[in-house]
Amino acid sequence: MEKISEKYDAVVIGSGPAGTAAAAAIKAQGQKVALIEEDLWGGTCPNRGCDPKKILYTAVEAKERAKLLAGNGLKAQIDIDWSALMTNKRAYTSGISSATKKGMESSEIKTYTGHAEFVAGTTVKVGECLLEASNFVIATGQRPGLLDIPGKEFLQTSTDFLDLDKMPHDLTIIGGGYVAFELAGIAASAGAQVTVILHNSRPLKAFPQKLVTELVQSLQEHGVEFVFDQDVTQVEQIGAGYRLSGTNDFSQDTNMVFAAVGRQPNVDDLGLTQAGVEYSNQGVIVDRHLRSTAAHIYAIGDAAASPVPKLTPVAGIEAKYVAAQLAGRDDEIDYPKIPTVVFSLPKLAQVGMTENQAQRDEARYQTKNIDLTGWITYKRQHEKKPLVQLIVDKVSEKVVGAACLSMEADEMINYLSVLIGEEYTAKQVKKMIWAYPTTASDLQYIY
Repeated sequence: MEKISEKYDAVVIGSGPAGTAAAAAIKAQGQKVALIEEDLWGGTCPNRGCDPKKILYTAVEAKERAKLLAGNGLKAQIDIDWSALMTNKRAYTSGISSATKKGMESSEIKTYTGHAEFVAGTTVKVGECLLEASNFVIATGQRPGLLDIPGKEFLQTSTDFLDLDKMPHDLTIIGGGYVAFELAGIAASAGAQVTVILHNSRPLKAFPQKLVTELVQSLQEHGVEFVFDQDVTQVEQIGAGYRLSGTNDFSQDTNMVFAAVGRQPNVDDLGLTQAGVEYSNQGVIVDRHLRSTAAHIYAIGDAAASPVPKLTPVAGIEAKYVAAQLAGRDDEIDYPKIPTVVFSLPKLAQVGMTENQAQRDEARYQTKNIDLTGWITYKRQHEKKPLVQLIVDKVSEKVVGAACLSMEADEMINYLSVLIGEEYTAKQVKKMIWAYPTTASDLQYIY
C-alpha cells in the first residue's frame, strides 16, 4: 500500500534554473521544501542547452575572429577539432547533474528522483511516494518539438546536436528560429555543408527584417544554403543517410536531419487536470502573480504560459518572485527589459520595443538603422556589416528599443538594456565616460 512519505510547505517540480532557484529561495524563508526531478538535475540550460551551446560557440567565435583578421595581422589557419571540442563540452556537463542534486541536499532540501504526477490538488505521486504540500511550483521546462510526419523517428534535435561524437559531412536543419540559426552557424564553422529548410520566407520574425536579411546573407557566405517556403512532409532512411521529401516535388538527401521547430512545455503528463490546473500548448496558464487556475499551484520558467522570453535569467526572476509570494507578498510581477541573443554568425540581439511594435504607431516612434562599419571597434576587427537599430520615442526623445547585428552584439545589447531600462536620454549618454576604444564607448555615437 502506498503511503504519504512526508508533508511539505512547498513542493517544486523540476530542478532546472527556475526550480532550483525557487526551492532555494523558499527554503531560505524557513519553509520545508521538496524538489522533484525525473531527468537531469540542473535542467536543460547547463546540461543540454545554453551553457554547452556557448562552449561550442566559443570555438566558432574564435575561428570567425581569426578569419576576419586573416591577411590583416594573422597568418594562422584555424580549424575546429570537433572531437576535442566535444570532450571540452562534456568535461563541463558531466558533473552538472550530480553537483546540482548534492547542492540542493546540502541546503536541506529534500530531493526525489522520478516522474511527478498530481493525484489530487494537494498531492503528487513520485514513484511509490505521495507528497502533500500547501503550495506547488511547476518548473518542468520544455523539450524540443518534432514534426508529426512520416519518418519523424529519424529526426534529431538540438539535444542530439550538442552531443554529436562526429560532425557529419552534411546536415539539414528544419526550422527558422533561434535554434536553427545557432546550430547552422556552429555546424558550418565546424566544416559541415548545412541546409536550412523553412516553411515560410521570414525567419526570426521577432527581429528587424533588415538585420535578419543581413544575417541570412552572412550565413550564406559561410556556405549555409537556405530553402524558403518549403514544407517537409516525409523523412526516409536511404542507406547511411536520409531523404527529405516535400511539396512541389522537393527532395533533399542528407547525412543527418535536425528538427528546430520550437519547444514544447513539459506539462502534458503531470496530471494537472486532476489538480484543477488549466494549460495549453504554451504551458500552464498563469495570472500576473504566476498563479495557475488553482491558486496554490504556481508555474515559472519555460513551463509557464507567461508573455516573456523563455530565458534562464527570466526563470530566476520568476523563481524569486514566487518565493516572495509564498511569504506574503501580493504585488503583480514586473519584468525588467529582457535582452535576447541569437548566437550565430554574426550574433543578433534585441531588447525593448521591437520594429514590429514601433510600426504600429509610426507617428510616435522613429526607427533608425545605423551602419557601424566605419567605427574603430569594427574596423579593427574587420567586421563586414555591423548594424544597430534604435527605436526612438519622438515624444520623450528616449530610446525605447534596440537591435544589434555584429560579433559584439551580445555585449552591446547588455549596455543598451541598462540605458533603455533606466530611461537615459541621449544627453545623459553623451555625458558618460567609457573606457576607449571599446564597444561601450561607441554608445555615445549611437545615441
